[in-house]
Parts: sequence; C-alpha cells; structure tokens
Amino acid sequence: MSLPRDLRTLWHSRGFRRLTYTRALSQAGDGMFQVGIATAFFFDPTQAATARDIAIGFIVLLAPFTLVGPFVGPLIDRWQRQRILLVGNLVRLALVVAICAVLLVDADGSKWALYTLALLALSVNRFLNAAMTAGIPKVVEPHELLAANSIMPTLGTIASAIGAAAGGIATIIAPSATDANLALAALAGSTIGFAGAAWVVTGLGRRELGPDHPLESLHLVQQVRSLGHELRGGVKYLHARVTPFQGLGVMAAQRLLYGVMFVAAILISRNVLGDPDHPEQAIQKFTLVLGFAAVGFFAAAVITPSIVDRMAPQQWIVLSLIIGAVGQAVFAISSEPWTLFTATIVVSYAVQAAKIAVDTIVQRDTDDAVRGRAFTLYDMAFNVAFILAAVVGAMVLPDSGYSRPVIFVLVASYLAVAALYSRAPREPMPAPVPAQSTKSLTN
Repeated sequence: MSLPRDLRTLWHSRGFRRLTYTRALSQAGDGMFQVGIATAFFFDPTQAATARDIAIGFIVLLAPFTLVGPFVGPLIDRWQRQRILLVGNLVRLALVVAICAVLLVDADGSKWALYTLALLALSVNRFLNAAMTAGIPKVVEPHELLAANSIMPTLGTIASAIGAAAGGIATIIAPSATDANLALAALAGSTIGFAGAAWVVTGLGRRELGPDHPLESLHLVQQVRSLGHELRGGVKYLHARVTPFQGLGVMAAQRLLYGVMFVAAILISRNVLGDPDHPEQAIQKFTLVLGFAAVGFFAAAVITPSIVDRMAPQQWIVLSLIIGAVGQAVFAISSEPWTLFTATIVVSYAVQAAKIAVDTIVQRDTDDAVRGRAFTLYDMAFNVAFILAAVVGAMVLPDSGYSRPVIFVLVASYLAVAALYSRAPREPMPAPVPAQSTKSLTN
C-alpha cells in the first residue's frame, strides 16, 4: 500500500470525497478557531502566565463536554450523521460570530462569557469529529478502512494545522497587537471553514453516513431517558470485545503524555521563545510548533499504511509508542528551539501513527449500531487525558515549561505503556450487540 495509490482508489468513492472535503474544511476552520481561543486565553499578557493558569483554562474548556459526552454517542447512533454535520457546522458558525461580538463589545470584562461560548463550540467540534469517524465505514469498503483511516483523519489534522498557521498569519497582520484584535483576526477566518463544511456536506445523501436504523421519530425527552441505558450497554460491549476497549485505553495514555508536552510548548512559546508582554511573538512561535506537528502528522499518514500491511495494528501501536519515547528523549538534550521542533515532529508522528491504528481497530471490531458511542467514548477519553495532562503539567512544569526530569519521566512512561500494550490480544472476543431502546418510540 502507498498513500498516493490508496488515495486514488478511495477517491473514486463520491461519499469518501465529500466526507473528506467536509472534514478538511471543518478542521481548517477549527485550527483557526483554536488559535483565536488560544490567543484570548493562553497568550493574553495579563493572564495565563503559569502552568496552573493554563491548566485552569484547559479544564474549563474541556471538562463540560467530558461530562455531557456520554449522552452524545447514542445520538450519533440515533440521528442521521449527515444532518449532524450540517447542523453542527452551522451552530459553530453562529457561536464564532457571537464570540467575535463579545470581543468587540467588551474584550476585557467578559472572560466567562467567552469561556462559555468557546466550550460550546469546542464541544460541537468533538461531536462532529465523532460523527465523521463513525461514518467512514459507510462510504468505503471494509478492506479499505485502514487506508481511509490513514488518509481522512490525517488530512483533517493537516488541514487543522494549516488553519492554525493561517490563523497565526492573520494575527501577525492584525491592525493592532492587542489580544482582542489578534483573536478576532483568527476567529473571523474560521467562519469560512465552518460555512464551507456546511455547504459541502449538503452533497451527501441524508442517510448516506448512517446509522442503518435511525430513531429520529423519538421525542428529545424520550431520547434522553434511554441514553444512559444505551451508554452502559456500549461500554459493556466494548469491554467484552476487548480490542477496542484496550485501544481506547492506549490512546488515552498516549494523549496524556502528548498533552504534557503540549502544555510545555505553550509555556515555552510564551515565556522563553517570545516576549510575554508581546503576545504576537509568542503566537508566531507557537504557530511554528503547530507547523512542525503537521509535518509529523503527514509523515504518519504516508508511512503507516505500508507498515501496517506487514504487521498487526497492535504491533504498530507498540512501535509508535517507542518512537514517541525517542522523540521525547531528543527534547531532553537542551531547551533550544531546534530540539523542541524536532521532538514535535517525532512525537506528533508517533501519536498520529498510533491513532490511525487505534481508529482502525475500533471501527473494525465495533458493530455499526455501537460505533457512534464508541467514538464518543474515544473523544471523552481524549478530553480526560488532556485535562489530566494540564493538571500534571501544572504540578510538575516550571513557568518556563522546560524540565529535564519531567521529560525523562515522559520517556519512561512511553516505554512502560508500550510494554503493557505489547501483551494485548490481537483478535476481538465475541460479544452481543446492545440493542437501541425502542420502548418509548412514538411518532
């Protein structure tokens, strides 16, 4: 397998093309949105100067979806995913307009209003990503899943990085270097991506992304009543299948380790590479970090399909964890920019390579009726891992962001997770598919 050949093969599928365009535009907008939010929350000279401040920002932004996430997965298995993508992108567009309005009216005194709107937008984003991932098996053949998981999510991640870079450039050419104007420049650009994604997804049939047996006729209140039962069934199913459950676990562990490095990169960009009193300098440096991360993500998309052809996805995950340890070790050499950028490429490559394999395992070993819940649990684990990473970073990282002892602990942790996962089973266990609740179905 090779990336160009896989892409040519998959591109014959109209559904795959449309879903890929949707994901690329959506995540490009999300990249610009994240730069705008980071500017407002993490690079404002008046706040977020320490790891503790950054941890609080991550918790406020990520914890709400982590709490409501269990109720999202069953909806992806109930509602038409094409409609989720259409309405979700329009909702994000409206939220970004509201955030811009708040910044224009009262940028300094409305942080909690911004937090509320931002966490709503980020929560919708995770909902959309879960719906798109759950819909991939509906537009490609089963034997093409690995290639699709190498290409579509990675192109989306690269689009996000390009969007972030564009957002960073927008902040550089902003009319004045206040945190509000810098944030507005990036946020305004994100509306183009969200609007474009909403338009492209209209080219997909309403039922094209599944689920096969939607229950759209249920009233919302009746739906919510049955979601808890369905979620418990989904967790039990994944646990009984073993391989997808353990895949979620290793993904969360790797994201936690990556998250600590991410927090460190924010602090280093803000307090070491740039002048803390000039947010545009810190944003430029952090945009460079995101650019190097995109290089790693792209390399993973190119290399992973050909490697996984020769070994099981679980083996590739173990190898990726070892590569991540090597990348962290490079960062221990010094605090010079070149070590940060090199480590960013290698660790991002390792994270994305493992993600491709985990996505494939979860999709391959999970029935379509449970797939939405599986990938919402995936996103919950992702958020929890980043929250824990922010908390750990607040506890162990200095304000400069650089600590050799912490880096060595990360190296050892990557190797420990690799050793544990190397013993994981390669094949799923039989498990009954939990049925969706229909006892309250009414028209």
